[in-house]
Amino acid sequence: MKFPSEQDLARLVTLEARLIDEQRYEAWLDLFTDDAVYWIPLHVGQTDPRLEASLIFEDKTLLRIRVKRLMDRRAISQHPQSRCHHLMQTSHIDRRDGAEGPFTTWTPAHYVETRGDSQRLYAIWVTHTLARVDDRLKIRAKRIDLVNPGAAFESIELFM
Repeated sequence: MKFPSEQDLARLVTLEARLIDEQRYEAWLDLFTDDAVYWIPLHVGQTDPRLEASLIFEDKTLLRIRVKRLMDRRAISQHPQSRCHHLMQTSHIDRRDGAEGPFTTWTPAHYVETRGDSQRLYAIWVTHTLARVDDRLKIRAKRIDLVNPGAAFESIELFM
């Protein structure tokens, strides 16, 4: 089995952000393993989302529910519709263990979310844990660390 290059790993991270920005949520969900988690810690340095409160901690089932809500034309929270944009720096490859993984990337980014006249900017660090599943790279975990997680935030509608 081919060992994924750093470019292969970074390409998946970039594709994931693009699918969110283009609101291609079903294709985005397909990038995740069945046991994947999506996590935004509440505190700097938080290590366990199960023992401490988090801003968001969702498994793939909960992600799927959010996607269904976002795609439902009757969802009042999406009138007007939310849109987003990821501005990402170069992904750093922090871990590459064997051909199967896990592989870990770290990507500094700015995330902009808009809805109507409102626009919010978040400075974030994104850590992806990737693994090979059926000879395809997939996301096993996505952790988004906000630079200022203790600030008061409006509802985050989309996916960082």
